[in-house]
Amino acid sequence: MYVYDQVDRTLIAERVAQYRDQLRRFHAGELSEDEFRPLRLQNGLYIQKHAPMLRVAIPYGLLSATQLRMLAHIARKYDRGYGHFTTRQNIQYNWPPLVDSADILDDLAKVEMHAIQTSGNCIRNISSDEFAGVAPDEIIDPRPLCEILRQWSTFHPEFAFLPRKFKIAVSAATEDRAATAFHDIGLYLSKNADGAIRVKVLVGGGMGRTPIVGAIIREDLPWEDTLTYVEAILRVYNRYGRRDNLYKARIKILVKALGPEEFGRQVDAEWAHVKDGPGTLTRDEYDRVAAHFTAPDYESLPAVDAAHEAHLAASPVFARWVGRSVKPHRVAGYRAVVISLKPTGIPPGDITADQMDLAAGWAERFGFGELRVSHEQNLILPDVRLSDLHTLWEEARGAGLATANLGLLTDIICCPGGDFCSLANAKSIPIAEAIQRRFDDLDYLHDLGDINLNISGCMNSCGHHHAGHIGILGVDKDGDEWYQVSIGGADGSDAGRGRSAIGKVIGPSFKADDMPDVISRLIDAYVDLREDGERFIDVVERLGIPPFKSRVYGTPATPAAARAKETIDV
Repeated sequence: MYVYDQVDRTLIAERVAQYRDQLRRFHAGELSEDEFRPLRLQNGLYIQKHAPMLRVAIPYGLLSATQLRMLAHIARKYDRGYGHFTTRQNIQYNWPPLVDSADILDDLAKVEMHAIQTSGNCIRNISSDEFAGVAPDEIIDPRPLCEILRQWSTFHPEFAFLPRKFKIAVSAATEDRAATAFHDIGLYLSKNADGAIRVKVLVGGGMGRTPIVGAIIREDLPWEDTLTYVEAILRVYNRYGRRDNLYKARIKILVKALGPEEFGRQVDAEWAHVKDGPGTLTRDEYDRVAAHFTAPDYESLPAVDAAHEAHLAASPVFARWVGRSVKPHRVAGYRAVVISLKPTGIPPGDITADQMDLAAGWAERFGFGELRVSHEQNLILPDVRLSDLHTLWEEARGAGLATANLGLLTDIICCPGGDFCSLANAKSIPIAEAIQRRFDDLDYLHDLGDINLNISGCMNSCGHHHAGHIGILGVDKDGDEWYQVSIGGADGSDAGRGRSAIGKVIGPSFKADDMPDVISRLIDAYVDLREDGERFIDVVERLGIPPFKSRVYGTPATPAAARAKETIDV
């Protein structure tokens, strides 16, 4: 993984010292709240409903074991013993005292981490595929370009005060695991017939109040032009993006207003001023960064391990976990393991300090000291030997980190919602827990197959509800919390058959207490309507909303989970 050089270390140290003095002046009364607010936001500090919240950057979701141990230390010393992984592959702390915030940033700097540009109207954390570098379907490793974009965008003076926050995702595999089409800029890397790297550029994707799937404005960009072309996009947005209306300030609104073709024309006109300039990437620069992402010292292992096969045969529970949580690896004898952070009764994405320490230890014992964070809010151990899977599973199960629900209905993406966020209209976490408890039957979940359920507490869509096969949005009705349900969303991954789509609302919203029954009725409809091999999203695409809407708003049906216990052989 990328290691800081002296420039990085100096930059971060100076930023911490600068913020420490700003914090001192604020507590001394030398800075007003209005003056201090943009300064703390530039360092990832929000003021939430009950306490400050600190968002720490995890560039393209890549962590070292040492860094994860520091995150555990911070959770214990400054917070309430846990952290929350987000859909941007970051981690948030919900209770850090503001007075300690400079000390936290100083501790982060010791392990080459920071909270810069995790807030504000700037280029946010660059996100990517959590299986980068190990996925068999990978065309090219996206991490070098992600790191180049990170370095280029950090403290870029021209883009420090954009009309609104700006998000970039990079994907470079057959399956898009980064929800790339739902970003302000989405970059797909591939190779042409001559083996040269090319970039497909999407612009104007996003969720929120106006969900839009990004539009392609450049199909075959040479990789050397990535920075200059992205710069041209940002210049057009910075010049013409709306600043008079917070809800219409994202680049997607500008692209929609102009149309993708006209927006692309304006980008090309701007690009003419910077193309072939100093921002053009060179092979030397690319190779300098790529050298940090060389393959670890893999052993020569057989593709099949006899002891592993024996464990699979002897333990159906272990076999089920392997079937869901263990992913293919490009090197024979290795697998990538997803650590589910979605056991029933725990807020999705939450992890305790003790669990962080355990995961860091597993990364070192069973791999090469690296971990990944997915936008689905789970942890990944990217390099585990087949022969170690059973031992890892036993230890993870003992720590509550071996729930075999990856990609299933209870693997819920969920924002913190009204329990923490001052912007939320409704709570998200209790709804997720109620649904998890209703469907707390892994045999039945496995029979249902892949179903993505995403929950957001407000229109900001931090829970990606628009892209869920089933999406739930918290809304306010005269001061009461209600929930709007959509179906048919897809994030571009294989669970959505490679599509990116925005879910459609099925009808009027529901009270919180009704939500488990609503989801049960949707699942009942799916079970009754599916044909051989069809996933939930396939049935929605084939039949549309009407049969699901009829079931949900019609005669109450026996809850699917209860019926499952009678019909599924457990």
